[in-house]
Amino acid sequence: MKQLGPSIILCTLTLSLLFTACNGTDASNLLNTEGSTVAERVLVPRGFARESTTSGSWQYYLQHLRLLPHGSKVVDFQGRPISDQRNHVAVMDIDVGSKDLQQCADATIRLRAEYLYERKAFDKIKFQFTSGHNYAWLDHAKGIRPDVKGNKVEFKQTANSDNSYQNFRRYLDIVFMYAGTISLERELTKVNRGGDYQIGDVIVHPCSPGHAVIIVDRAKNSKGKYIYLLAQGYTPAQSIHVVKSHDRGISPWFDLPKKLPIWHERFFFKSPQIRRFS
Repeated sequence: MKQLGPSIILCTLTLSLLFTACNGTDASNLLNTEGSTVAERVLVPRGFARESTTSGSWQYYLQHLRLLPHGSKVVDFQGRPISDQRNHVAVMDIDVGSKDLQQCADATIRLRAEYLYERKAFDKIKFQFTSGHNYAWLDHAKGIRPDVKGNKVEFKQTANSDNSYQNFRRYLDIVFMYAGTISLERELTKVNRGGDYQIGDVIVHPCSPGHAVIIVDRAKNSKGKYIYLLAQGYTPAQSIHVVKSHDRGISPWFDLPKKLPIWHERFFFKSPQIRRFS
């Protein structure tokens, strides 16, 4: 369950205030306000070319995620705009849900699950709880539900079969409740930070609280240097959004280091782990 104690809340607020104070990067010159997808909305800096991806691939899906109109606010699970609207450049056209569940790791899980659902790869839709137990969409669709008592989890047949999208969303809410950055970091494939990151890779700080962001686009210049776009959810549960970087002149693109800490305007990854869906 996602419950934050006083010390965790203080830590989260401190990090948020610290990097909000660093805000001020102007990303407006790299935005096409009429664009309706990530690739259409965010332009590449001079000297860079956006990566071409194969239609139907995970990478293509992320590049072509639908966006709400330019200027849309990040809202929480109650539909209220969050207090700080300065750190994003685009908001995904994806619901937040009505409970405080779809937070940071959950946003990445949501994107991956929606991609697989759209591709009808139903047998691949399965995610790990923090307890280490796996929960598959096809089991949920058959009426199987987790009975969670602490770290003890049993799966029982308690509902009727239902393959609808509405039931799929209920499945995801269960995953969001019992998964997090720790389980996400553990179940994905480790990526060497010395190489180049790919669209779809996840930057994760597995902790409580932890954080996770996902690479939704990348571009390369003639020297082979890559820059990246990052998207995230956050706490409390809120719109998935493309974040600004601190890299002046190319924001919202990120020049991601291969050894040093990684940060954006709302979180600091002191010892980031890079993970990849297999």
